[in-house]
Amino acid sequence: MSASGTTSTGQVEHMLRQVTPGRYDAYEALLRALATPSSGQVWMLLWHGQAGSPDAQYGNMEVEGYGYAPCVTSAQELSASGWNRSYEVVDGIDVARTLYPDHFGLWLNPHAPGGGVGIPWLDLRRIATGLDRQPAGPLRLTEPGIEIPQFYALLAQNAHRTPAVRSLRRAWVQPALGAPYLAIGLDVYDTSPPAVDSVRSMMLQSIGAVPDGLPVSTVAMSDEDDPVAMWMRATARPFYDREAHAPAPAQAPAAGYGYPPPQGRY
Repeated sequence: MSASGTTSTGQVEHMLRQVTPGRYDAYEALLRALATPSSGQVWMLLWHGQAGSPDAQYGNMEVEGYGYAPCVTSAQELSASGWNRSYEVVDGIDVARTLYPDHFGLWLNPHAPGGGVGIPWLDLRRIATGLDRQPAGPLRLTEPGIEIPQFYALLAQNAHRTPAVRSLRRAWVQPALGAPYLAIGLDVYDTSPPAVDSVRSMMLQSIGAVPDGLPVSTVAMSDEDDPVAMWMRATARPFYDREAHAPAPAQAPAAGYGYPPPQGRY
């Protein structure tokens, strides 16, 4: 390994040693180290097959009902682990892209004193899709307590004029790091470019009613892996629902005097 590679791997291991319960800043720094191509390499332990072979399979372990693939963070840690099967060295971002769609996490140095550190699949998703695009967990999600009826009314009015929108939900999101914000869940019928543009225009037309300094973000309700969308689907009732506001279909009058009975028979 090159000197630069050794230094980068050392940084990952340094960040790993800083992580303790409640130290979300250190944990976030570890995620950033893992997300950096070439410098965030890990040694994936293969339970079956050889590195690069079609039948290669990562090891797996279960912690509190969740699956993880074990790895080590350097050749030195590989030696210390006593692992006697094959392994492969992979960028952390590539491992994240492989594991998170199957809801598998990554466990770093499970042989180490204290048992190492686990990266849940939701955080692997953040690594794979961009750490700055998703809030840092664990998230505290609640109904918004701030009263902004003018914004909600304007947004619902503009949503009604935007045929692509099925419904709107809301949540107050408090990340582990960073400022809390209001999330608007967008449930849409159509994800074509024109429909996406119309929804973006709807938000731009409505955002002026938001008080200064209040951050607002949007969440696609169709994203099955987004933790905010998952919470909204399970907990938050729509504050705008096109189908609930649709007029009821006209019903035929009941059979009786002046009307034929069902199927036109007397």
